[in-house]
Amino acid sequence: MIRALLIDDERLALLQLEKMLKELTSIEIVATYTEPALAVQAASDLNPDVIFLDINMPEMNGLQTAEMIQDVCPAADIVFVTGYDVYALEAFELNALDYVLKPVHRNRLMKTVQRLEERTPRASEKPPQVAEVVVRCFQSLRFERGGEPLQSLRWRTTKAQEVFAYLLHHRNRFVSKDTLIDMLWTDFDLKKASTHLYTTIYQVRQCLKQADIAIDISNVSGGEGYTLNLQKVQIDTTQWEIGIRDLGPIHSGNCAEYQRLIELYSGDYFADYDYMWAESERQRLRTIWLHHAMQVAEFYTDNGKIAEAVTVYQRIVQLQPYFEEGHLGLMKVYDSIGERAAVEEQFQIIQNLLEQELGIGLPDSIEGWFEQWKLQNQRN
Repeated sequence: MIRALLIDDERLALLQLEKMLKELTSIEIVATYTEPALAVQAASDLNPDVIFLDINMPEMNGLQTAEMIQDVCPAADIVFVTGYDVYALEAFELNALDYVLKPVHRNRLMKTVQRLEERTPRASEKPPQVAEVVVRCFQSLRFERGGEPLQSLRWRTTKAQEVFAYLLHHRNRFVSKDTLIDMLWTDFDLKKASTHLYTTIYQVRQCLKQADIAIDISNVSGGEGYTLNLQKVQIDTTQWEIGIRDLGPIHSGNCAEYQRLIELYSGDYFADYDYMWAESERQRLRTIWLHHAMQVAEFYTDNGKIAEAVTVYQRIVQLQPYFEEGHLGLMKVYDSIGERAAVEEQFQIIQNLLEQELGIGLPDSIEGWFEQWKLQNQRN
């Protein structure tokens, strides 16, 4: 049986919907409410499989109610019931399971119930084993399950993606609704901005739910904000930093693992997005990577592994083209194997980059080394 909770401020509409659903043998009505706040309070104990919810209600509308109920009943499906097409379209934008227009017709309701039946597993069916999910934050926001890209998750809007990214960035910490509104909806009045926020949080939760990703976004502090909890989901930046920290000083026994971790850094933290709030963490992780990448390159150079050193230095200047020490290290390695043309070419690259794009001259460390190198080669 599919356990259904019904919420509608119109008593007659509620009675009609209850009567029609009771005629369908697969539905059990666990409760009906005309006051959304009372329904939210009872939802956790009722534990419904589906919530039929009117959108256009006074005081607490259906969007707010859906957000609050989803917090206490994250597994429940939402079916919006509305008398207006505009709300029906909004229901689809919210990733609701379905919407039903008033007046409710039996045939249309049966299609909704059929969708619910298809989604509800039989008692004899064992849930499939779900592989571990990893959230990738280097360069861009991506999801992987069992090492394979997760294609099923698609953010409805760029704001939904940024809200998720911001909550992920502040995981296990309280994020106020005012902070999110000030960040993303500054041009709207408070009521409209709050509605956009409710809608966006609902979209995020539904995207995660439909992709079967165990990330919980909870309402906290009396509904004044949210906390994101990862549960069993891993984050690549956290795994990477722990791996780097646990290796200790580089030596012949761990240089291969150092190399692997250096390669895992595919780009800066959320580099593909103009998230100003991420800049501090972006800079911190970049500094850690550069420090250890330079150590690996120098280790290879000191141990005569010139080809490996060149590869690491090239990766450094590719990912961080304004990091001057990377260019200098690459020139020195080229010099050690007699690649004069490569030294001159690398010098020209960093010179053009700094002068043409930043409007500054070369640092003394590079210019001085290059001039000394030219003098030595002229003598030879």
